[in-house]
Amino acid sequence: MRVVLAEDLFLLRDGLVRMLEAFDFEIAAAVETGPELTKALAELEPDDDAVAIVDVRLPPSHTDEGLQCALAARRARPGLPVLVLSQHVEQLYARELLADGNGGIGYLLKDRVFDAEQFIDAVRRVAAGGTAMDPQVIQQLLSRRSADQPLGKLTPREREVLELMAQGRSNAAIAGQLVVTERAIAKHTSNIFGKLDLPVSDDDNRRVLAVIAYLDQGR
Repeated sequence: MRVVLAEDLFLLRDGLVRMLEAFDFEIAAAVETGPELTKALAELEPDDDAVAIVDVRLPPSHTDEGLQCALAARRARPGLPVLVLSQHVEQLYARELLADGNGGIGYLLKDRVFDAEQFIDAVRRVAAGGTAMDPQVIQQLLSRRSADQPLGKLTPREREVLELMAQGRSNAAIAGQLVVTERAIAKHTSNIFGKLDLPVSDDDNRRVLAVIAYLDQGR
């Protein structure tokens, strides 16, 4: 798996490169600016098995270059896995990234990544087409739905299950987190899809992306 990494802080960028290489990722490029990221992503071969790990705020303006480049790259290369690393939740562009429902998406907050295994698991999950969302990111995105919209039909427990699903967790993992049976989670999941008018799928990753995309509509 090849990685295009964009992070403007040298020590963090170098540390991420060393960690990724230690877990057998190949670094296709490690850059510090928006234009460099755009160039690196454009140079990926069509059949490259790659994932982009990007900071939101990159030079030259230190605003939203990372996310803008990621969005442009996914328009040019639908399904390109993107893992966003940020100190902030940029809701507008986060929702835009989530809305297309193609390929893996992750959004982690830098100060809430506590160990290498957690980070590498998120990279692998996104690279495989799944999701890896920080709970705080999900909470902010979900909280913007008003009570009269479909999300308002969910019970508090169903909202809790949905948030855990959006983090990319399996039914077994959710059951363990909530200390209930997998059968109970399966029932909650079925209810969630029914209330949101979403078809049930055996593919957990695509199912989660469909839920997030649906929640993004009409914001």
